[in-house]
Amino acid sequence: MKLLNLLRRSLIALAVVAPLAQSAEETVLRIGDQNYYNVRASVEASGVLEGAPYKVDWKHFQSAAPVAEGLEVGALDLGFLGDSGFIFLAAKGAPVKLIGVSRQNPDTIALLVNKDSTAKTIHDLKGKKVAYWPGAWSQQLTLRALDKAGLPHDYVEFVKLMPIDAAAAFPRGSVDAFPVWEPYISQQVVFSGAKPIITARDLMPGLSSVAANANSIEPKREAIADFLDRLQKARAWVEANKETYADLWAKKANIDVAVSRHWIGQANMTVGPVDEQAAKDYQETADFLVQTGALPKAFDTSSIIDTSFSNAYQ
Repeated sequence: MKLLNLLRRSLIALAVVAPLAQSAEETVLRIGDQNYYNVRASVEASGVLEGAPYKVDWKHFQSAAPVAEGLEVGALDLGFLGDSGFIFLAAKGAPVKLIGVSRQNPDTIALLVNKDSTAKTIHDLKGKKVAYWPGAWSQQLTLRALDKAGLPHDYVEFVKLMPIDAAAAFPRGSVDAFPVWEPYISQQVVFSGAKPIITARDLMPGLSSVAANANSIEPKREAIADFLDRLQKARAWVEANKETYADLWAKKANIDVAVSRHWIGQANMTVGPVDEQAAKDYQETADFLVQTGALPKAFDTSSIIDTSFSNAYQ
């Protein structure tokens, strides 16, 4: 009897330890999101993570720099940042891979002028002060517009400002033009009556990167693939519920509902694999960054593209 009781206690102990061991081994995806990429917000609002066989540890950042740093040092498994930010990171040898791209309405990247400006094209900005940040979409948009118009790069006076600083300087008239992205555009349009005279349409791809730390891919491949599938569904849910989502996001981001609705109403965000066109766009952007001096030397972007998650988006 004593032996039988001892055996029972041993079995009970094993039954308790086993779930604890399984719990300890639960996969955790560490995901870096930026304030205005609203990846987490769209995933949570749509409820697509319900029943996921892994845990998501969200890391929230105000800009691309800490996302890039987290990916580089292995503190993040996945991160979302612009095409140029990712290229800068990869070009310096960080262990990262491009496993997907996010696309948006190209009109949500635009060069703004104030409501009283008579400027209608890039030709009208001769000698005018234009805000920019090196390597960012603001610089790309303006330089590409100048190139397309056959104008020299010194046709305008570039003023180096972070977007948040340019957003404050622009309404005061400290700069004449503000090339930027959402939701800065909607904020300026709604509150200051700003007007877009140039957008990224037919000028630049304006892609955002779904980036992975290369060392996380194999150990967490199944979880990453599953998350990408759910993220695609979340983006589709947003498109089908724009006003509902815009109102939720306004509360979450603490911005005016009118701004949120203006942006989300035309954002048309999608997420998908790194297809042939995306790969071409990344190489062209890298070449452009070299031409502007933002990148010190040529960089082959094919070396950091991972297409093995393409089926996850289907």
